Amino acid sequence: MKVKDMTFKEGHEFKIRFKPKDDCCSFSINIGHDSENIALHFNPRFDYGSDQNVIVFNAMSGGSWGEEQRDGNFPFARGEESKIYINFNHEQFYIKLPDGSMTNFPNRLGDVKYKYFEISGDAKIVGIKIK
Repeated sequence: MKVKDMTFKEGHEFKIRFKPKDDCCSFSINIGHDSENIALHFNPRFDYGSDQNVIVFNAMSGGSWGEEQRDGNFPFARGEESKIYINFNHEQFYIKLPDGSMTNFPNRLGDVKYKYFEISGDAKIVGIKIK
């Protein structure tokens, strides 16, 4: 699912409800300007390549990926609905995970407004809300 021309800016909260499929390997949530300029790539991996139960973060600028960051806190379960909350400023993205814990990732593009949202992989969107 792709959404273009949405407005997600500093001070807003982005709530995403989703349900990983029963056989989910991984899924990703991308926020940025377009498919070549992604400020936040949030990629929970249940079993993908050599990764198991890890969240991989990255950013893309001009079509080139940066260095991956990994978080071993993995509060997701296949087949169970979850929700995350995303806030950001020009320096950081702040993500509240389903278990209530917080993680963050640098806002490498440094902007305070994004218009592109995409979710792909083995998860279904239940709802999205920006407030």
